[in-house]
Amino acid sequence: MTVSSRALGLLADALRAHRNQRATRWRKLSAGRQALLVVAYLRKGETYADLACGFEIGTSTVYRYVREALALLAAMAPTLEQAIEVASRKAFVIVDGSLLRIDRVGMASGRDRPYYSGKHKAHGLNVQVIADPVGRLVWISPPLPGARHDMGAARDHGIIEALTAHEIPAVADTAYQGAGPMVAVPQRRRRIDPDTGRYRRLSRNQREVNAAHARRRGPGERVNAELKNWKVLRKIRSCPARAAELVAAVQTLMIANG
Repeated sequence: MTVSSRALGLLADALRAHRNQRATRWRKLSAGRQALLVVAYLRKGETYADLACGFEIGTSTVYRYVREALALLAAMAPTLEQAIEVASRKAFVIVDGSLLRIDRVGMASGRDRPYYSGKHKAHGLNVQVIADPVGRLVWISPPLPGARHDMGAARDHGIIEALTAHEIPAVADTAYQGAGPMVAVPQRRRRIDPDTGRYRRLSRNQREVNAAHARRRGPGERVNAELKNWKVLRKIRSCPARAAELVAAVQTLMIANG
């Protein structure tokens, strides 16, 4: 999916308003060209040096333009309360977790351990994604260290409590087992048979229920795939502490993209 003119125009308008507020007299790039530069950075993962060459400006100017735009986009990202208001108008929502890989984390004295995901065998950040039944993004949570389990992360952000309080049905995978009556999860494999030492197989009806459940979760998985299509998030090379702004900025453009 390409970035729509609507998303690009949203950023350009925000930059123009910001320039007018600051009474900026002159810039090397127009607001529209700056918006294009920032989208190239986020969508294509272009380096500052490549962007500087392509737009014929200095790397320090690229850095300032990117940081300025990220702050504006992050400020426009919805809160969980706003997302729940949108979710309340849907038949149900899909909740899923995603790991955004990182490469800049201190390894000394075990500082990297909170960021290491045993499931993915990689360092990263855990984000919780809420999508609607047709695969439109509703909300992305601020990132947590990658070692945090999806269920724990969802509770930390207040997602489970919000869905329960507003009686919003949700579907999720088995990582959210025990999330409560509003969150439907697949049937888990039965316990080990003491006679054979193997897991007891699910019944035919249980397998059919799981297949139907997987079809309902499918659009949410496509949202996670779209999130990774923003190449700047495939492997975050900035400090993990600054990743929240990056995720929020991408979220704003994804929602504007429709």
